[in-house]
Amino acid sequence: MKKIFLLTAAIATLGLASCDIDNVENISGLSTENFPVMEEDGVAVLAGVYENLNATHANPQCSYLYMACLASDDQFGGGGTNDKLMQALDLMCNYGNDMTNVFWGQRYEGINRANTLIQALPSTAMSDELKNQFMGEALFLRAYYYYELASMYGNVPLLTVPSGELVTQGDVKVLWGQILQDLRDAVKMMPDVRKSDGHVDKYTAEALLGRVWLFYTGFYGNGTSTAELSNTTYNPLTSVELPDGSTMTKQDVITAIDDCVNNSGYSLVPDFRNLWAYTNRCTVEDNPYTAGKGLQWVEDDNGVNPESMFAIKFNKLASWSTTIGYSNGIALHFGVRDATYENHFPFGQGWGAGPVSPNLVNDWKAAEPNDMRRDATIQDWTDKSSYSGTYKYGGGDDFVQETDFYGKKWSPILTKQNGNMWLFENAMYGETGGLSGGYGNNFQLDNIHDLVLIRFAEVLLMQSELKEDVEGINKVRARAGLDPISSYSLTALQNERRWELACEGIRWNDIRRWHIASVALAKQENQPVYYCGRAETNTAHNGGYAARYTATAGFQKMPESQVSLGSVKQNDGWGDASGEYTGW
Repeated sequence: MKKIFLLTAAIATLGLASCDIDNVENISGLSTENFPVMEEDGVAVLAGVYENLNATHANPQCSYLYMACLASDDQFGGGGTNDKLMQALDLMCNYGNDMTNVFWGQRYEGINRANTLIQALPSTAMSDELKNQFMGEALFLRAYYYYELASMYGNVPLLTVPSGELVTQGDVKVLWGQILQDLRDAVKMMPDVRKSDGHVDKYTAEALLGRVWLFYTGFYGNGTSTAELSNTTYNPLTSVELPDGSTMTKQDVITAIDDCVNNSGYSLVPDFRNLWAYTNRCTVEDNPYTAGKGLQWVEDDNGVNPESMFAIKFNKLASWSTTIGYSNGIALHFGVRDATYENHFPFGQGWGAGPVSPNLVNDWKAAEPNDMRRDATIQDWTDKSSYSGTYKYGGGDDFVQETDFYGKKWSPILTKQNGNMWLFENAMYGETGGLSGGYGNNFQLDNIHDLVLIRFAEVLLMQSELKEDVEGINKVRARAGLDPISSYSLTALQNERRWELACEGIRWNDIRRWHIASVALAKQENQPVYYCGRAETNTAHNGGYAARYTATAGFQKMPESQVSLGSVKQNDGWGDASGEYTGW
């Protein structure tokens, strides 16, 4: 049976099996004068900080990761005619009051939990070694939560101590400086040891430092105004002043990434296809694309993925009476919008978010016609030899922006058992049954395969981008069976990141930081789509993709309830009907 991860990536090796989530539900109300005082208290609070990763999966459609997929140039919004939020995210529009406010609240809850632990750890009765590890993890998670908030909304209020007081926006440069400083300190705090128990480690902090650095220095290289952020000039910063008065340089980040590549122990999985759950042992030989090829999912039966550096863990305790966030809500939302499993085996049912845009497939075929990663990443429904079924316009009369292409990486995955089709997790780890309130084999609750947020392949590509060499690029290309490139170019790097990391929520911030977003997004217009089973083209809404990006620089509308509190001012591009989505 699958290991029970009670609280996301915080694992039972630190005693978390006995930790009750209710004890850390209201961290903001705890006094740091007397809590935490013992090691077990620190464990409980750290578990609560990690738990925030799962909390967003109760409403994944409000999250940054979800938005980053749908808003990019490689995926559309999708969903049904009533799923206007999905389409609004794709079109950089708003639908309804406080469309994403639940995510705002969840992430600030996680930040406040982290702040509580960071402030209290120095006086906690535990070894210095454990204090440093816990401090590093708390700093990492606070940085990650702020990275998502700042990427999604822009200049969000910065809070670094536990507080229930109203905090308002400050200088966005200080906000990003704090994120970088937290990651620098996390790297220093944690030992030179790769963790395999679900906790983040020094090398994961180095990887996130590289991602944050590349985004901030590229996106904000021309200034902080909407016009400067949305222009087409790429002029990245080479140094950043941090809140403590020190300066971080590009060379500092290169040193960290080199350490991660050379010393972390993380490595590429030899076959790209084995990264994804469709190669699991319960499914692999029934799927025409994978059968007979000797493939094996690296996470079969709780196997450790050597390429996974940061992932959200899920478990079989998800239920409507506790939290559905213990199940992989992204997998559910990105599932096939069709309830007839025979039509689309091995891919499972869901809400149809993120149909792959044909422009990604066409660009990929033109640039790398022999790249095996394309078929490993994208299901072409018109290729009947590559899956077991006859899927065609499966959403029928209720699917918006459907295409012939479907993203495989995060999909629900089915298996054939005793004449029935189940989610593979129920065959590999045991049917949920009473553990999830008696729901048994439930397509909404039983997706529990990991959601990997940072892979080692991305670190190799960061290394090439920062050092402007081909070493990392060619390691990634070799894994894909492609010839090496002889010289570095930004274009080659941009393409390699697009192919390797396609449909993983990375592309959105890449096109923003390279200042190519307006041009890239506009290519989605007039692409072939199906609306309620009828062939159409992806039409411009609210002025078109480029116009909406220029107006907003890609930032979401600040939640109206936060604006009314006085903590933030509304972002540009959201002041009138031009930003409101009314339907397809």
